[in-house]
Amino acid sequence: MNKEFALKIFEGFSIERWTDMIRPFEVVEMDKAAERMVLSYIIGKFEENLGKKVDWEWMIYASLFELLRKIALCDIKSPVQRLIKTEFPYEYKKLNDWVIEQYTSLLDSSLLERFKIYLSRTEETPTERIFRAAHKFSTLRELEMISTVNESQRLEPIKKEVFADLQEFLDLVGLQMLITRQRPFDFLMRIEQLRFQTRWNQTPRVPRTSVLGHCFFVAVLTLLFMHENNTCENKVRLYNNFFSALFHDLPEAVTRDIISPVKQATYSLPSIVKNIEEQIVAKDLVPLMENFYKDEILYFTSDEFENRVFCEKKVKFVTWEALNSIYTNAEYIPVDGKLVRLSDHFAALLEADSSIRHGITSVHLSEGKLNLLKNYPEGLVINGIDAFSLFRQFA
Repeated sequence: MNKEFALKIFEGFSIERWTDMIRPFEVVEMDKAAERMVLSYIIGKFEENLGKKVDWEWMIYASLFELLRKIALCDIKSPVQRLIKTEFPYEYKKLNDWVIEQYTSLLDSSLLERFKIYLSRTEETPTERIFRAAHKFSTLRELEMISTVNESQRLEPIKKEVFADLQEFLDLVGLQMLITRQRPFDFLMRIEQLRFQTRWNQTPRVPRTSVLGHCFFVAVLTLLFMHENNTCENKVRLYNNFFSALFHDLPEAVTRDIISPVKQATYSLPSIVKNIEEQIVAKDLVPLMENFYKDEILYFTSDEFENRVFCEKKVKFVTWEALNSIYTNAEYIPVDGKLVRLSDHFAALLEADSSIRHGITSVHLSEGKLNLLKNYPEGLVINGIDAFSLFRQFA
């Protein structure tokens, strides 16, 4: 992970969506990518519950590659891209080749090869259908959210097109439940509140980042750090780490963001806040979760920044070395929580540094950046990542 690539991914927070519509809130590409992945999880879990296989590894990489592709092609609207693909396939291939060229110097060889394979795929797998269904439904949700301030004449033709696109995915039970506004939709509505919650809310900042977009950015960083420390081949750990990162701020959907200086105002306050969060989540969020993924999400969001396994019917904190040697099997549900924490702090550093570089700064941002750098002194290695060198790029 180098500074240039990190900042390239961070551009996802600056790419605005629906720019030809009235928007009651900032609708940006990173938030879209985040909601699409939350929906992919929900729909995919329904399919797994029916005994069908979901290729989560493919889906995780697809979420990264779709974001990278969108960052490269941000000025070309999706309908235009579809027309190029169907009517001018040769030009579409050349366009994908051009996208790859934009990242040749940023991606390592293995990621670059995966990216090429992803863009050149021709056959749709069951997992890709889940991903595409999530993409279409997340687009519909954005349309519904901006419909309160746009004339129906502007939106109805687009809504008809999106509904028509969704028709081919109606065999997916999770999508059926979402479209008919059943419990998964209520759960999604709570998660969507994270799109409206702004991080660093006490200070002006450019670009503003939502809690939901931040969560997806942290998940992507966690994936890339796993590539760096050579643990991504463990598909179980890849899945656990990615979705632990994606859902790590889920409690804020019902508690709102309590900024770090406030949480750390007293010695006991962090544990008190954590306990209160768990109580509120149990009361307001858990009843909206399906039984077949409830325990998994609660495991992901509890002790979210600790390396942990589930062993002897309880959660056990372990070292990174133990994750690599002893607790490698799926039955232990291994999670690199410290890697998620590293990604969370690195994302916060980029948020502060980016605004400062744009000339929008404050005491909160300057002190926040300084404190983040202090947390990672020379020689500190976290789960195989040279944290000092990583953070020092932004000193």
